[in-house]
Formats: sequence, structure tokens, C-alpha cells
Amino acid sequence: MPNQDPAERRVVVTGPPRRTRPASGYYRPRTEIDEQTTLGHTYVRSLMRSQLRAAMAVVAVLGLLIGPLPLLFATMPDSDRLEWTVLGFCLYPPLVLLARWYVRRAERNERDFVRLVEDQDR
Repeated sequence: MPNQDPAERRVVVTGPPRRTRPASGYYRPRTEIDEQTTLGHTYVRSLMRSQLRAAMAVVAVLGLLIGPLPLLFATMPDSDRLEWTVLGFCLYPPLVLLARWYVRRAERNERDFVRLVEDQDR
């Protein structure tokens, strides 16, 4: 046996096996999210994406609803009464309905996410 230098000697480290998931092989999305694994990041990113889609839909509807108003007012000179009527009364009901839709959609997205994460263990 050749003479070995102590610095080149291989060292074997042993210890009890570490488990990051329950021993039953059971899969829990909540654990994935808590440990910030790639899969957990994907779950959170999907929630964020669905919330962003709802917000972008609201922005698009707002743009279609409010965007043409300056052009409408510019084509109708001396229509102060129309401007006040549209801006003061006609615009608020669609804005309230749009806000209610967005809140309900965001809450539904969060409920679906919680159901996905929590109800897997039942």
C-alpha cells in the first residue's frame, strides 16, 4: 500500500437520514410553499398570475369606459350639461359594478388557492 498523505485521505460522513416530507410519502402543497421550493413558488406565482389577470381585465374595461370620454366631449362643444351628467351620474354605476366584480373575483381566486393548499390533506 502506497504511503498516503493525510490531506488526501477520504473522509466519510454519516448520520441519520434527513426527511423534508412526511414519511408516508404524502404530498402537501403547504409544505412546498413554506419551504419555498420551486413547486411552492409555482403555486404562489399561479395565484399572483390569476390576480393580475383580473386586475388587467378591470384596467381594460376602465380604459374602454373612460378613454373615449374626452373625444366625446371634444366633438360636442358647449355640452357642459352632458359632461356633468356623464361624469357625475352615469359613470358611477358601472364603476361600482366593476369594483364589485373585481373584489368577488379576487376573493374567489384566493379561496381556490386556499382550497388547493389546505384541502389536499383530507
